[in-house]
Amino acid sequence: MTLAATELAFRAAAVALLLVLAASLLSDFRNVLAARLGAAFALGSAAHAVSYSVGTSSLVPAWHAPLIAVSTGNIVVFWLFTRALFDDEFRLRRWHGLTWGLVTAFSFVSCLWIAPGGHVRFAVTAVNLIVLGFIALAIRQTIGSWSADLVERRRRVRIFIVCAAALYGGLNALLQILVAGSEVGDVANTVNAGVLAGIVVAIVYAMMRVDGADLFPAAAEAAPAIAASQPVGEDAADQKLIDALMRLMAHERIYRQENISIGVLAGRLKIPEYRLRRLINQGLGYRNFNVFLNNHRIEEAKAALADPAQAEVPVITIAMDSGFQSLGPFNRAFKAVTGVTPTEYRRLKVNAV
Repeated sequence: MTLAATELAFRAAAVALLLVLAASLLSDFRNVLAARLGAAFALGSAAHAVSYSVGTSSLVPAWHAPLIAVSTGNIVVFWLFTRALFDDEFRLRRWHGLTWGLVTAFSFVSCLWIAPGGHVRFAVTAVNLIVLGFIALAIRQTIGSWSADLVERRRRVRIFIVCAAALYGGLNALLQILVAGSEVGDVANTVNAGVLAGIVVAIVYAMMRVDGADLFPAAAEAAPAIAASQPVGEDAADQKLIDALMRLMAHERIYRQENISIGVLAGRLKIPEYRLRRLINQGLGYRNFNVFLNNHRIEEAKAALADPAQAEVPVITIAMDSGFQSLGPFNRAFKAVTGVTPTEYRRLKVNAV
């Protein structure tokens, strides 16, 4: 088999798998934002598999430019997918679409006008620096959010998906900057196509090993009620640890502590992080550590908002006293749990007296 045929086979395999993945996500989880973004990312990756080549010394055909533009804009989709994957409360905003449009448009203009105008190195370098920037944002989002996930197998798959995609995209962007304006040859393109196909296979296989409802929950997680009688671990040791944890939350109100993390909480209980994750997940029914904390914070805020003696206390003061760092996240979390804003909740309680 010639190099050209091998490269074509790798590209075809990657495209076929990505299209099947996108169709599967849209079929099974069309109402879940993370899944829709995952499908969009898969489709953009398919465009990348069709259009990508190492080195850019020749002019890009006009029909090829839209595929390259979509492939470049896909890095914005990857960033948004990462945010939705690790934050069930993430919502798309108009400026997200505008960002994607600007990146895609710049890539399109670079293909048809900037590069052909004698500025190949500038065009390639600028586009790939944008790619590296969004990869850095995605990695930052992952590092900041992944530890809050309490479902261990899902955590591993999510981090693998992000790391594999970021590593491939980052290395390709650096390679394009290094070889901008020169032909690299068929061997490099064949190797690249093979690596992409291998990564796609690995990601699909990893996703198949986790229940889809865990990876893409059908709805934002509902906060279980706070009660000492929640389902607990099978042995007495787990029961004692859960009791100790609930005392920390109810009496010491440790959730008020700034930048409280699962590591800090595990340290207070003198147990490994993985065991605390299992206790909160399997014993108390939570899948996200931040939801666990916010449930306690919101319960305190609800009591304060319903207290006639605190009727003149500003909502932001109650939010900060409960452990929230700003008003926006408090309002969103409060409404997600109660169905109303804090101000509306206070008014309803006052009218009910």
